[in-house]
Amino acid sequence: MESILSSVESKMQKALLFFGEELAQIRGGRAQVGLVDGLRVEVYGQEMLLKTIATVSTPDARTIMIQPWDKSNMPAIEKAIREQPSLGLNPSNDGNVVRLNVPTLTEERRAELAKSLNAKLEECNIALRSARHDGMDEAKKKKNNKELTEDDMYALEQRLNKLIEKSQAEAHTLLAAKQKEIMEV
Repeated sequence: MESILSSVESKMQKALLFFGEELAQIRGGRAQVGLVDGLRVEVYGQEMLLKTIATVSTPDARTIMIQPWDKSNMPAIEKAIREQPSLGLNPSNDGNVVRLNVPTLTEERRAELAKSLNAKLEECNIALRSARHDGMDEAKKKKNNKELTEDDMYALEQRLNKLIEKSQAEAHTLLAAKQKEIMEV
């Protein structure tokens, strides 16, 4: 029974971690390193993550600064940023660093982003329910093989329900924080 619970809990934690990463990539009202961290850049004949070829920082609330370790990668970094439509940012290059000025969001764009957050939350909830369903399926197999009793099955179901409620509350907390960030002017 404990192995099923730990397996389900692990899947739920992965779903929440992925949800958090997805939220970090959505542009809020301020500059954040997470906006470009996962950006893939074509360098040295292969695609690499931006964070593996450069230092990314935010010197102020409206600027993201990217300092590549190899200056010859600057054009590739600029190209990758321009080709990412979800960012909507235009890079500037001073020969040493690439700067991204993050403009303030319009009220209409804020509302649009807030709606897209709900779609991401639903994806997270689906992953959480799927993990619980997988745990229940595994428990049913064990019950059919006489490895679990009816009481064990009931207790497991109750614990899985508490686990999903806790995980969904965590997801809602992450969502509320991101919505607050987006709506800030």
